[in-house]
Amino acid sequence: MGKISVKNMTLVALFAAITAVCAQLAFPIPFSPVPFTLQVVAVCLAGGILGSKLGAMSLIVYLLIGATGIPVFAQFRGGLSVLVGPTGGFLLSFPIAAALIGFFMERKNNFKSSFLSMLLGLVIIYVMGLVQFKLVTAMSWEKSFALAVAPYLIPDIIKIILTSILVLSVNDSLNRNNLKPYITK
Repeated sequence: MGKISVKNMTLVALFAAITAVCAQLAFPIPFSPVPFTLQVVAVCLAGGILGSKLGAMSLIVYLLIGATGIPVFAQFRGGLSVLVGPTGGFLLSFPIAAALIGFFMERKNNFKSSFLSMLLGLVIIYVMGLVQFKLVTAMSWEKSFALAVAPYLIPDIIKIILTSILVLSVNDSLNRNNLKPYITK
C-alpha cells in the first residue's frame, strides 16, 4: 500500500472508533453469550465506504486497540481473553469481511453489489464466529448454531439492507465531491 495519507489515517481511526461505539450498543441475549450489537453495521460501513484496504485496516486497528485491554469490545470488554473467547471468532473475522465488502464495492457501486458483498461479509463473520464459538464452548454444531448464529440472522439481514442503502448514499456524495478514498467504477 505504500505511504498512507493523513486523510486516510484519520478515516481509519474514525471507522475504528465507529466500530467501538457500535460495539457498545449491545443488548445481551439471555440464552446466548453473543450479544446483539451494531458491529456488523460498522464492518459493512468500513468496507463499503473505505474500500478493501482502508476498511480492513480500520478493523485491524479496532482489534489491536481492544487486544491491549482498552474496553472497545461489546459490553465494554477488552483484552486478548475476548479474542480467544467464545465470541472472538466474530471479532477476528471483521477485517476479512470488510476487505471482501470493499473489494466488491470498489468494482461496482450499486445496491445489488452492495447487498451481496455485505451478505458475503456476514457469511464470513458467521462462519469464523461459529467455528471459534463451537471450539471454545465444546458444544455441538447444532447447539452452537442455535446460540451464536440463528437468533441474529434476520436482524443482521435487515441491518445489511439498511447499511447498503446508507453506503450507496454516502459513496454517491463522496464521489460527487471527489472525497472518496478509492474510485468506484
